[in-house]
Amino acid sequence: MDIYQHFRAEERPFIDQVLSWQTEVERQFQRKQSDFLDPREQYIFQSLLGNHPDLVWSMSGGKDHTERKRAILAPYYENIALEDFALTLLEAEYPEKFIQISHRDVLGAFMSLGIKRQKVGDLTAGDGKVQIVVASEISDFVKMNLTGIKKATLNFSQVPMEHMNENHEYWMHQDTTVSSLRLDNIVKEIYRISRNKAVLYIERGLVKVNFRTVEHPSFQMEAGDIISLRGKGRSKLTEIHGVTKKEKYKITTAKLK
Repeated sequence: MDIYQHFRAEERPFIDQVLSWQTEVERQFQRKQSDFLDPREQYIFQSLLGNHPDLVWSMSGGKDHTERKRAILAPYYENIALEDFALTLLEAEYPEKFIQISHRDVLGAFMSLGIKRQKVGDLTAGDGKVQIVVASEISDFVKMNLTGIKKATLNFSQVPMEHMNENHEYWMHQDTTVSSLRLDNIVKEIYRISRNKAVLYIERGLVKVNFRTVEHPSFQMEAGDIISLRGKGRSKLTEIHGVTKKEKYKITTAKLK
């Protein structure tokens, strides 16, 4: 059976990477740890390795609610503990009364350090506090070099993972029907815009699916896909329930408020 047929063509490099991890652990009997995986990569990882008889795996981003997580793949006789994931929670305070810092501001400042996105997990900003989950191997570098965001001077320090802020995101869900699962059709439905405008946004590179820019309006969506439209927020195609008698897809979508 061709394993690639169950996934998108552009996901093949990541599939190959996961399969190479599997082969490496099987042959060398040594565990393998990934960088932070986004939700789609986590899904692929689980799909490929779900019930492997000779291996065990686990994922963590610090707490259960985290979106981005590191994975560990190990021989079946090993136990995987939270401390094995090498996660560090960094925290800094800023004067919220005088400056506003957003998630985008924090991510932009982090990326300006030249570090791969895969080395950072979830991050939050609000109530005068910035928190970033990073791979422990880069935590000292981040503390030394990430000293300001916008006009705020920051001094990051390591804090216990138990101090991680809870995720207070609120998603508005909606059940609807669509004529197809094309990206432009889903964007049109979720963001309440015209089909032409949806196509324009996509072709201009303003739409991401699973954190990757997609410029093809005909891109086929799948359940669990996360969408972001620049300036209009995040959303996701939560479920595909089947097809109606009029050959329309019954779906559930969600938009972040």
